[in-house]
Amino acid sequence: MLQRITAVIQVLLCIGALLNDIKVAKADNPIVQTIYTTDPAPVEYNGRLYIFTGHDEDGSKDYIMRDWHLYSSIDMVNWLDHGSPMSLKTFSWASANAWAGQVVLRNGKFYYYVPVRANSGRMAIGVGVSDNITGPYRDAIGKPLVENNEIDPTVWIDENNQAYLYWGNPGLWYIKLNQDMISYSGSINQVKLTTAGFGSRSSNAQRPTTFEEAPWLYKRNGLYYMIYAANCCSEDIRYSTGPSATGPWTYRGVIMASQGASFTNHPGIVDYKNNTYFFYHNGALPGGSGYTRSVAVEQFVYNSDSTIPQLKMTTTGPPQLGTVDPYVRQEAELIAWSSGVETEVCSEGGMAVSYINNEDYIKVKGVDFGTGAKSFSARISSGASGGKIELRMGSASGTLVGTCTVAGTGGWATWATVNCPVTGASGVQDLFFKFTGSGTGSLFNFNWWHFAK
Repeated sequence: MLQRITAVIQVLLCIGALLNDIKVAKADNPIVQTIYTTDPAPVEYNGRLYIFTGHDEDGSKDYIMRDWHLYSSIDMVNWLDHGSPMSLKTFSWASANAWAGQVVLRNGKFYYYVPVRANSGRMAIGVGVSDNITGPYRDAIGKPLVENNEIDPTVWIDENNQAYLYWGNPGLWYIKLNQDMISYSGSINQVKLTTAGFGSRSSNAQRPTTFEEAPWLYKRNGLYYMIYAANCCSEDIRYSTGPSATGPWTYRGVIMASQGASFTNHPGIVDYKNNTYFFYHNGALPGGSGYTRSVAVEQFVYNSDSTIPQLKMTTTGPPQLGTVDPYVRQEAELIAWSSGVETEVCSEGGMAVSYINNEDYIKVKGVDFGTGAKSFSARISSGASGGKIELRMGSASGTLVGTCTVAGTGGWATWATVNCPVTGASGVQDLFFKFTGSGTGSLFNFNWWHFAK
């Protein structure tokens, strides 16, 4: 009898492990797991989709945010970490609150509009500028562009080359930017938040309309869309449309109802490779909350009348566009999903995966091995005794096709290339790097990898 019970328990444990692997393999939302990310601002450039984000510090019980981060993808599931292109230190006149911003390209430069708390104690909009989309960004004017104690800038350059900057919480404001993108003409304009334009709140709300914060302005097929967070708190995402960039606005409804562990939300919509994507944030990662949020994404199709369907948060996210080529060098910080690891600036340039501990892993989705790989190479450093990189297919405990032994290199900034044979890696697979080793500290750092046919 005891043997039967033991056998049943073993079967149940195996089923549980299998189900856990299946869950892990499918979970690609939120898109970043190495830090908490917020306030997504997507932009397409040179065939890549870039997503600028805010950054909630670990364990925050308030909006503790000191820098912005940047990620990019060509397939919408594997995201490359570009690190932090800008921080509060960029603005000598600012003291706190690296909150929701947006980047736009004009005049051969990239302009990053962000809300920060000025030394005056009021919230203001600053402008960073860079010659490269990945930064670093520098303060474009050495002072606030506008300072009326409101937040969340969004920028749109119209077909007649007129640029508009909107921002707001609890009001909604806009200015007309000049061609230089760092000054404006005319006055600061306040939008009337009428019920017809922005909907109505519940009867116990203090303000009369649903608009709360996080405006996102864009144009599609001659119609202007104003997307925004509404009805705090917990916030949902709603939208209005208009015949021009300044309205008049007509309320259209809810895009994403209040859900998830975060009481705030923040939208960003972008077209990429003939698809449309809706970015937002939630509190879905372990430890997630309204102060430790994470960026996620959903794909959608407009209704035939140009309205936006109501969307739900998912753990799967959008389908993959194409596959990953394992036979060219890939950065270790190209990640669809990860557990335990972090990233940091690499002494060899770019970023590297760091703070790798025993049983941590990285998933790279949709890797096309073709007829098969025969070997694997990785660039690593270790100021400890190293460990192993297990190459597994399908899940973190899936089929083992190779194991690379990583020895200590004598320092965390001392890099070496390790190689190991591979057997059984063919076709399109989800590739998992499973990290193992003795001890309780970091095992090694991981810079890049590639396979050989």
